[in-house]
Parts: sequence; C-alpha cells; structure tokens
Amino acid sequence: MNEDLRNQFFAESIFHLVKEKYSELTDGCFSTSSQARHKVLAGIVMTRGFDLRSAQVVSLATGTKCLDSDNVSDHGGTLSDCHAEVVSRRALVRFLYAQLELLLREPADSEEQSIFVPNKGGGGFRLQDGVLFHMYVSSSPCGDARLNCPYETTAAYPSRRFHCHLRVKVDGGEGTLPITAPMANVNWTGAAPGKPPVTMSCTDKMAKWSVVGLQGALLSHLVEPVYLHSLTVGTLNHTGHLGRAMARRLAPVKNLLFPYRRQQLLLGCLNSSEVRPTGKAPNVSMNWSRGDGGLEEISTSTGRRKDSGTPSQLCKRSMFARWQRLQQQFNAADTTPGTYSASKMTAGRYQRAMQQFTSAMQAGGLGSWLRKPPELGHFNVSV
Repeated sequence: MNEDLRNQFFAESIFHLVKEKYSELTDGCFSTSSQARHKVLAGIVMTRGFDLRSAQVVSLATGTKCLDSDNVSDHGGTLSDCHAEVVSRRALVRFLYAQLELLLREPADSEEQSIFVPNKGGGGFRLQDGVLFHMYVSSSPCGDARLNCPYETTAAYPSRRFHCHLRVKVDGGEGTLPITAPMANVNWTGAAPGKPPVTMSCTDKMAKWSVVGLQGALLSHLVEPVYLHSLTVGTLNHTGHLGRAMARRLAPVKNLLFPYRRQQLLLGCLNSSEVRPTGKAPNVSMNWSRGDGGLEEISTSTGRRKDSGTPSQLCKRSMFARWQRLQQQFNAADTTPGTYSASKMTAGRYQRAMQQFTSAMQAGGLGSWLRKPPELGHFNVSV
C-alpha cells in the first residue's frame, strides 16, 4: 500500500472509531430525542505509533455555538465556547488529568498504566514514547480553514483579501469575521453593545495548539506539551485551505524554547459521502472523556449542565481545582495558592511560546490575537 493510500485508510479509520463511539454513547439515551442531532462532532483518538489495534477514543464533543459576552462573567463556572473542536480538547485535558492521577495511586490499585512517565532530567512528566493523538472533526473548523466560511464573501470582507487572517466568532458562534482594524473602529455584528466578541475561531485555536500544545497553560506546569499528530476533516473540507491555515501560516514561528516546537499536522479529508446535517443547530453541546459513564449535556445558552444548571465538569473552575490538587501533591514545596489567571501566567515557557506565536501572526499582518478580559480569571478555588 503506497503512503497516500495508507494515510487515507488511517484517516477513515479515525473517523469510524469516533463515529462508532458516539453511536455507542447515544444509543438508547438520545436516539429518539433532539439531543441526538448534531451539526458538528469532534473526537480525539489515542494510538501507540500508527497501530490501529491500540486505538482508543479518549474524548468526544458536539456543538457549534458560543455564549454571548454578557453570560461569561461568573468566575470560571461556564463553558463560553461550545464548538465541538474546542470542547473535545477540554475533554482531552480532563483525560490527561486522570492519567496524572494514576501516577499517585499504588500499582495494585489499578491495572491501567498512566500514559505519562517522569522526565529523565527530573521535574515534571512527559508522554510515553509512541503515544500519539489524532482529531476527527465532522466539518472543517470555522475560520480561515473553511472553504465557504459564513461572512467571508460579503462586500465588506472579500474572501481573498483576508485569507490567512485571524478571525473571531460572531452571532453566537455561528459565523466568523476577520480581525482587521483597531477594535474601537469595528462594528461587531452579533456582540452585545460595547462588548466585542473575544472568542477566536476554531481554525486559529487549532493553529495555536500546533505551537503551544493541547494541554493548556495550567497543565504545562506539570507536563511537557502534548500535540495533535493528525487532523481528519469530514464535510466542507479543502486540503489547500487546511494546509494554509494549519501549516503555512505558522512558518514564521521559530526558535521556540524546548520542549515547545511547531508541530506539523498530518491532514486528512474523508472520501466518504458524509453530509453536514442541515437545519437549526441544537442548543445542546455534549462531551465525554474516557472513563466517564456517559455524556454530559451542556446548554449552549447558559454554558452549564442542561439537567441541573450546575457548572460543567470541563469548566475553568473544575479544571483549576483538579490542577491545584495535583500541584499540591507533586510540587508541595512550591505550591502557593493564587488565582486562575495568575497560575496560568506563571507557566513561563508556555507563555513565551504563546507570545512567539501571536507576535508572528501580527508581524505577518494577520491580525492581533484577542484575549478574554483578565478579570474573568480572577478567581480562586478551595481544594
């Protein structure tokens, strides 16, 4: 089998693994309800090398919406971006926390072996050799990678002029606009008055993950960066757009401090005739991490659990509490409780890599990376 055929077979296999896991999780639970509908499904599969016999789906999510900026001010208790790609990454991070917690158990307590091993040089952990992660997304990520991106062909924003530009999500996450001018001079359609949207497109977030990793700033205190190895896209795919958005835009990002690097994604598109579901997107985003008993349902109008209105297992507050517990156990001497924002900012090498990424985008005339207001991260948790 030649390399192209082998890569195509691998991409199709990742798709089938994610689709089968989703069917298994929704069978009997949502099959007759509107929740079973989804516009976009994303999942992450873990393999040992490219051996599909070792493949395990480790995270899943559905969703296409974002909260309005008015609803994102409750100190880390809501999921503000419910796009499937973003939520599946958060679900993967939850899986990574569980893998670190395995290291704290006595070997007899669990037959499962953690995918993390101690760093040889001392301090922190890294993935076992050969552990790879692969993402499947049923539709091309919103933003620069999407062939027929909403808003891209309007008279105000002719599509070719803004190829490669960083973009923000608008209209509750259902469309994107390029970042082109000083914020004060832009009329941000779909945003609350006086509150411009600050949720970057999925394409831009995924490009960022190829530089700083999937683990995020908090976990980078404990582990080396965790990168996606491949991305498989279903409908609305176009390998030229994907390659430009995920690889060529990142060429100016250089001289990253070890252990950060610019990860070259293997890109795959499906040959199968998967059709993107039509109709109105459901007001529910679902997520699952390996080890969960079932799916968690999030209302995309509140960013909280649909059944109880309580915070999601993936919200910042939940993740921060889990990180603090691990930090206390692994680095007891260095632990000084701080806010969520402060704890992220003290991840020095991660923040340096992020700065190099955003500076390269800006220097290339592709726009400025917009960050959420820092006060949203000024909260503590008790553990």
